Amino acid sequence: MAARRIRPSRYISLDIEADGPIPGPYSMLSFGASVAGTQDADGFTAADPQRQTFYRELRPISEEFVPEALAVSGLDRERLQSEGAEPAVALGEFSDWVREVSAGAQPVMCGYPASYDWTFLYWYLIRFTAASPFGHSGCLDMKTLYATKAGLPLRAVAKGTMPRHLLSRRRHTHHALDDAIEQAELLANLMNWPGPHASAPAPD
Repeated sequence: MAARRIRPSRYISLDIEADGPIPGPYSMLSFGASVAGTQDADGFTAADPQRQTFYRELRPISEEFVPEALAVSGLDRERLQSEGAEPAVALGEFSDWVREVSAGAQPVMCGYPASYDWTFLYWYLIRFTAASPFGHSGCLDMKTLYATKAGLPLRAVAKGTMPRHLLSRRRHTHHALDDAIEQAELLANLMNWPGPHASAPAPD
């Protein structure tokens, strides 16, 4: 298929906060999303990551939790038991939002790293809405993207090893929406980065 006949990809940066290592026994307590940009046959175009966003806090789905995991987000499980959104409602609203902001493009979830966030997100989508607007594999891992461009083993990669100009200037707060916006900026920088061995531009 010719490249120009393929639908563009709409990259959506997503971050979740959970109270344990896996969904089901443990709960996703909050999630935030930010439209990071669009890639088509002509390349990648970054979006303003604060313009199109989504955030929800969720009612826990079990009594089990890992105190250390809960402490990372600082969320109050007791408050969320009474004030958190029902997962089926929140995930349904999120799916509608993804389809709206991805009109004319294929949505792709992106995360750093994507594996943890995608595991919770996909499980919740299937469990509570029976469908995923991203399909079963529509995710991009920024850690892998950097490792590939930098020519490094994946396990050698951490944000602290990246050139500073690739990183967002925003703080990583462990608030899901803050971190989704921060990582949307990281994705845009990575997509436009030619890699460490690109030739420097010739002087005028």
